[in-house]
Amino acid sequence: MEFLQTTDFWIGLLKIVWINIILSGDNAVVIAMAARSLPPHQQRTAVLFGSGAAVVLRIVLTVVAAKLLALPYLQIVGGLLLLWIGTQLLQGEEEGDGEDKAYGSMTAAVRTILLADLVMSLDNVIAVAAAAQGSMVLLILGLAISIPLVIFGSTLMIKLMERFPIIVMLGAALIGWVAGETIVSDTILRDMLVANPWLHYAAAAAGALFVVAIGKWLQKRSTSHSGAPG
Repeated sequence: MEFLQTTDFWIGLLKIVWINIILSGDNAVVIAMAARSLPPHQQRTAVLFGSGAAVVLRIVLTVVAAKLLALPYLQIVGGLLLLWIGTQLLQGEEEGDGEDKAYGSMTAAVRTILLADLVMSLDNVIAVAAAAQGSMVLLILGLAISIPLVIFGSTLMIKLMERFPIIVMLGAALIGWVAGETIVSDTILRDMLVANPWLHYAAAAAGALFVVAIGKWLQKRSTSHSGAPG
């Protein structure tokens, strides 16, 4: 237990806590948006499933993340997948209110959470592994800290989304932002990004705008179709 007395250990732990607070928010938003489409009594189950899946994925990805991120086109595919998830989650918003609200299925919600977690956990794992600097204790602590953060964050976000509907759109925009960042961070675009650093923010902003615009358009189209006479 001598490592507990070293400054490097505590600095590393503080870095990991801070990274988890910032990066776990993305996962919490996705879980909350997917679970929000479920009946209230199933929301907690979906949050627990989603949070557990996020942590399991991080454990698996810790071993292979560095190698995976070196593969060309992987982050482009992952980013495009996130764009699709973001538009689908926004489209599913406001399908009904009160007693007429159309709830989604548990399977669909968990599948959405799993897909999004898989893409979004890659960068989280890389950041935590870098802060841990080879310390297995710090790596395990980082994973352990992320569990309550994701569960608490998801539960809080569901309550906020129910009270302030604008947060649903902001959540979708955040997913689009992360998607844009993921796409432009791909190995094959690295040289271009180094030469043009502004592309990082331009791609992120474009991703956010894309998800909100397409999601809202799909939402209006499905509303007009459901309201049309048969």
